[in-house]
Parts: sequence; structure tokens; C-alpha cells
Amino acid sequence: METAQTTGEILAQSSLARERPRVSGKFLFVGDGKFWVRGVSYGTFRLDERGNESFAPEVAEKDFQSMAENGFNVIRTYTVPPRWLLDLAQKHGLRMMIGLPWEGEMAFLDEEGRAEEIESRVRGYVRLCARHPAVFCYAIGNEIPSSVVRWHGRRRIEKFLHRLYRVVKEEDPGALATYVNFPTTEYLRLPFLDFLSVNVYLESKQALEDYLARLHSLSNERPLLITEVGLDSRRNGEGRQAEVLDWQVSSIFSSGCCGVVIFSWTDEWYRSGYSIEDWGFGLTTRDRRPKPALGAVRAALAKSPFPTDIRWPKVSVVVCSFNGARTIRDTLDALQKLDYPDFEVIVVNDGSTDSTARVASAYPFKLVSTENRGLAQARNTGIEASTGEIVAFVDDDAYPDPDWLRFLALRFMEGEYVGVGGPNLPPENDGWQADVVANAPGPNPVLISDRVAEHIPGCNMAFRRDSLNEIGGFDPIFRAAGDDVDLCWRLREGGGVIGFSPSAVVWHHRRNSIYGYWKQQAGYGKAEALLEMKWPEKYNTAGQVSWSGRIYGRGVSLDFLPLRKRVYQGVWGTAPFQSIYPSSGSLLSLTLMPEWYLLVALLSLLFLASIGSLLSLIFGSLLLASIALPVAEASVTAIGARFPGEEKFNPARRLALLTLTALLHLLQPLARLRGRMGRGLTPLRRRGASRGRGALLPLTVTMWRYEWEDQATTLRELQARLRGGGAIVRSGGGSDSWDLEVRGGLFGGSRLLLAIEEHGAGKQFLRFRVSPRYSRFAAALGIPSAAISLTCAALGAWVACVASGLVAIIVITRAMTDVGFASGILREALREPRSSFVTESSGRPR
Repeated sequence: METAQTTGEILAQSSLARERPRVSGKFLFVGDGKFWVRGVSYGTFRLDERGNESFAPEVAEKDFQSMAENGFNVIRTYTVPPRWLLDLAQKHGLRMMIGLPWEGEMAFLDEEGRAEEIESRVRGYVRLCARHPAVFCYAIGNEIPSSVVRWHGRRRIEKFLHRLYRVVKEEDPGALATYVNFPTTEYLRLPFLDFLSVNVYLESKQALEDYLARLHSLSNERPLLITEVGLDSRRNGEGRQAEVLDWQVSSIFSSGCCGVVIFSWTDEWYRSGYSIEDWGFGLTTRDRRPKPALGAVRAALAKSPFPTDIRWPKVSVVVCSFNGARTIRDTLDALQKLDYPDFEVIVVNDGSTDSTARVASAYPFKLVSTENRGLAQARNTGIEASTGEIVAFVDDDAYPDPDWLRFLALRFMEGEYVGVGGPNLPPENDGWQADVVANAPGPNPVLISDRVAEHIPGCNMAFRRDSLNEIGGFDPIFRAAGDDVDLCWRLREGGGVIGFSPSAVVWHHRRNSIYGYWKQQAGYGKAEALLEMKWPEKYNTAGQVSWSGRIYGRGVSLDFLPLRKRVYQGVWGTAPFQSIYPSSGSLLSLTLMPEWYLLVALLSLLFLASIGSLLSLIFGSLLLASIALPVAEASVTAIGARFPGEEKFNPARRLALLTLTALLHLLQPLARLRGRMGRGLTPLRRRGASRGRGALLPLTVTMWRYEWEDQATTLRELQARLRGGGAIVRSGGGSDSWDLEVRGGLFGGSRLLLAIEEHGAGKQFLRFRVSPRYSRFAAALGIPSAAISLTCAALGAWVACVASGLVAIIVITRAMTDVGFASGILREALREPRSSFVTESSGRPR
């Protein structure tokens, strides 16, 4: 029996050794298991008479055996190894990251024929190693100097690297390909790479962890591999080298990287044919004597990817389901495979009428069945049944990565976070329709920084149970969506900080039909209406939520006109960390908002009314522009879509998928508008009750106060009273010359400015200035409409004259009533009696 098991294990191991690594989300896999890169660099060594790196077989045999014994599984070379070296690596269970050397060419894109020569050389390199089971990946370049990138321009470099990437895929299909970047050319955008590779040398633990968080943001949904890290023992001492490498390895794995490559195995190192003698980055000396760093790295690798000497908090995982029998089995299967020492699973069956309860009862989890009360209340039921310090939520159409809870817990433990979330990625085998939907706008996190989120979607979020109980859990008004946004805003309003862990991955099934996507987005529109009614100050006058951060993930709209992007390079290109910064955002992103379609409808009516006159040309041109702008923006945004296996697509198939993706970008705002209007939300957005006398011109309200109070307290109390009365009110920013603004509607509002005079003994004289604010949208719509109406009258085009005149009258009238409505709300709030006030004083201060 033992012999049979041993033979089976050997066969399984040999089968995995022949299987090539693949990318899935943020991680690398071999077979069904994750492949954590525990690598070390090897070489470069002396060149032989033909200019090839000289590997000594007897030395390599001992080195590879020692590497395997010390826990390494990947060897990085900077040149192409001979075939026998690949065989030797396979013998010892090692894989090789193969560098394809060509970067020494300075003006390689300027000299005629040089780019083709490099491409031919790289093609030959790949052919030498193609399909060997010991190949981990190919590095199509390594640290192209920033001066070279500046010389050619980043776009030319990006295009050439894409060209080399395609060469690798043509010569060795199924092999992974990457480019090894470094901080001085961090701004290179290479989304086609299988994973992001970066060389990082930072000797401060905090600086390294901060930069790793930034690199995760740059890698987005792809794995992040740190391909060089180390310390010179000659200048810092062997003890310091060991100490630094210990925390470097631990920090890299705990941050969610897929692995690390230590630079380097030995102090023996040649560059450009010369032996480098004045440094000691090796884990061993030139004669292969182990340094203390080798033992430190071995110990750090043994306890990677997660620390073994910490107490993991208990986590309660809540799954809420309403008729989710079709997908919940995937969720519960994945929860059984979670690698976490202390967790429980609570399934809340929210009045399902299908077989959800029967499916869930077959698993060893706690099942709670209730009548159908909506998603938010179901989540509250899960919180009540939980016993963990942390409550994590995953949807019934999603399933977590096996290490999901570990990465969430690590982020909780590293900071004072009330909540932590992660990305939700589309599975790769859901079909082409789901792949298209995955590239359309969907439930994405919103990040304020590389570590802090403003919003985390409900399919992948976790919170401290005490924090949830303090705010009363989720608001039951949100029955299907929006509860996660509301909860995040309430936690942040109370001073809580929400973290983001890029490696806490959940796989989220997308809708697999256009109709299904339409229904989902219409539901989100209904939730937006509820959110705007509860959080009006979070929305601008056009009804768009004003996020403080950036949206993370796919489906984010881009401006079709190329924004000017600046690369911070430092004076003469000397900055050690060079990043790309876009210029200020363009208003073109507004063309994909729901209300844009109302503008299209209005222009359509004006065009129809003006047919038969010269003005039809004007309105027709405006109508075409109003349609062309969102179509162009959706098309350019869709071009950046990524599909599984797209390198094998023919041009016709890719074009068809991109066209459907652009169509979804156009349908999504319309579906949200349908959902908003279905919830009774109109674009006029007037809130509150105005019983006071409105004013269209600036006015001043004065009053005495006999109990001293600071200005900030007065304004906070006034803002609270305004909100309590249902008004939409926001406070001014650091550069604003006003204190509070009340929105009267889409076309106008009023602003308030407070000045306080001190008169001793706590006596104060308060001056409140209420000023009208007419929106730019009102001016942009009303003034041209009035001008067009007058022009039509002069030309005798009476139908168009009346139509455009009505638009002008409606807009101008509505703007005036919006201003009067808002000023009335402010005056009414100022009139409310307070014991310390003598209101509406006409007396002058004495």
C-alpha cells in the first residue's frame, strides 16, 4: 500500500513538473494549486569565446541542488541558458525565468533594420528553449534605461515591447511572458503582459510596503512579481543583509505578490565581460560559502506566503441568497476550500422559492431561512447570527479564492480599519457574453489611495462586527443594491477607514446576456435614486455621484480625446521614481451619464420642430454631435477591453466583441436612467420644504447672540438643521468664498456666508449673506435657446421659434424658482428661534 501511494505521489509530482504555470487573476497556478515564486537570480557569468555566458556543469549541478534544498523553485537568468541547463533545472524540480538579452542597443528604434534584427534574435532565443517543461517564463526585456525611454518616447517603447511579446507567443504558445521594469520607468503601460515584474531596492520596510501597494494598483488584475530585491553585504555587513532580506521576503508575500526573486545566488558576477569585485549581493560568496542571508531567506521562504507566528482573528462569512440555486453551489464549494484556521459560514436564505435552501442544507454550514425581506435585512440577519470578530460578505453568484480570508485579515491587522474589501474578477469560463459584460461598467471598488477605499462592493467586503453594530448594520430600505455604498458612507462619516487588499480576490459571475445586464443596471439605477434621496450631498447637480477616489477595475469610461499625460521624470530625467500623471479630467466623461440621453431627446424634438427651415441644419448638427460623442467615447473605452485567450482571436471575432462592449457602455446609462425614473426620481432634483420668502438677489440677515459660540459650531448646527428639514446642503471647500450651499434644483440654488463680530462678554453680532447661484447648465441651455428663438423669429421660422422660446422660458423660469426655493429654505432656517438669538435685528452694533 505504501509503495502504491509513493508511486502515485511520484507520478503526480512528475505530471505537475511537466505542466506549465498559468495566470488566473492575481496569482500563478500549476494544475489546481497556486505557484508561489521563490526565486533567486543566477549570473551573469564569464563569457566564452563566442560571447555566450559560460555555465560550468559541475558548479551548476551543486548550485541547483543547494537551491532546491534551501526552498527555491525558480532560477532567474539574464541570458538564454543552454538546453542542458534547463534539463538540470528540471532534474532538481526548478523552473527558469529566462531573460532575452537585447537592451544594450541605445538607439535601436532609430537605426534602420535594427528593430527587425532584435526581433529576429529574440525569436531565435525563444526557439532554443521552446516547450521545455522547465521554462517558467520569458522576460522580453530588463530595465531599459530611462534615458533610452526618454529618447524614443514611451509609446514607441511600449509598442516595441508588445511586438516582442507577440514573438514569444508565436514561438512558444502557452508560455508566460513579462517585462522586468524598475521605478525609473514605472510609467510604462504594458497591459498585454501576463504579469507585472519589477525590480525594487528599498531598505526601509515601510517604504517597501508603501511602494508594493502602489505596484499592485499599477498591476490591476494581474499578478505582481518582484524580480529583484537584495542588499550589498560588502557595504552593509552580512548580518544586516540577512536582517533586511528576512523582512523583505515576508513583506512581499504578505502584500499579495505572487512571489519574489532574490538578487543573487552568488557574489560571482560579470558584467560586459568584466568581473565585478566591489560588491556582495550574493547569498553565497564566490566560492559558494553560505552567508547568514541564505539561512534567513530559507526561513522566510519556509513560512511564506503567510506568517505562521500570528493569531488569526475569527471570521464569520455571510452568504445571502434569494433564488440563487443556479450559482450558489459554486460559492459554497469554494467556501469549503478556504485556507483559514478559524472561520464559520452563515447562509441566509431570504425567502427563496427555488431549491436554494435544499442546496445549502447539503453543506456543513449554518443555514438561516427567513421570509423575503431584501438584501440589506438578510445581511443584518447574518450579522446577528455571527460570532466572529470580523464579518465577511460574499454574494451567491461569486466564489472566493482559497486565500481570500487570509489577505483580508492581514489588511485588518496592519491598520485601524473598520472594513476591508478586495477586487471581484470575472471567471474565465463563463462564455463570451459574460466576457463582454465583464468589460462593461459594473460593481467596482472606489479607491482613495493604494490602500484606502471609499467604497467596496458587497460581493467582496468584510467589516469588524463591533463597527457594524455601532451603526445599526445595513439600512433595510435597500432591498437589492446600494446597501454596500450606504454602509461605507456611514462608516466613513463616523471617522472609520476602509482598507483595500488587491489580493483578497473573489470571482464574480457576470450576467451572461445583454438583457440580464440591462436588468442589473436598471436595478442599480433604482438603488442610485434611493442613495441620492438619502445622501443628496454626495451627488452633483447633474445627478452623478461625486466619488473622492478612482474606480478600480474594468469597464471604466475613458475620454475619447487623448488627455495630455505628463511623466514626472525629474530635472534631466534624474528622478528615482518616475510616474505618469494625467491632466485634469475632461467633461467628455459626462456624455456617458444617464441625463445625457435627456439632452439627446430634447435636441431630437427641436430638430423635428425645425424641419423645413435653415435651423434644422443647426439642430441636426447638434443632435449628431450629442450622439457621436458618447458613441466615440464608448468605442475608445471598449478598445481597452481584455478577453480570455484573445491572442488566438481572429480580427473579425475581436471586432465583434469590441462592438458589443461599446454597445453595453451606451446601454448602461440608459438602463440606469430607466431605473432612476422608475423609482420616481426626476432630473429636477428638488428637495426640502421652503416656507420662507425667496429672493432672487443677494440679501443679508443679521442677528444678535448673547451666548458666545465659535463660527464652525454655528455652521455645523445650521447645516444639521437644514439636512434635518430635507434640504440638499453641502459645505464649502478650502478655496471657496462661501460656507454653505443649498441646492434648489437642477438649475440653481443659494449660498450662505457668515461673518461674526465680537462685542465682549460673549455678545456677538452675526451677518448672514444669502446669494443666488445659477447653474452653468441653466446658462448653457437657456441663453442659446433664447438666442435661437429670436433668430428664428427674424427668419420667420415660427415653429422653431416657439419651440426654442419655450425651452428658454422653462429654463429661465425654473432657474429663478430654484434660486428662490433655496433662498427661502435658508431664510426659514435662520428664522428658527434659538434662546441665545435675537433674530432679524435691524439695529446696528454699538
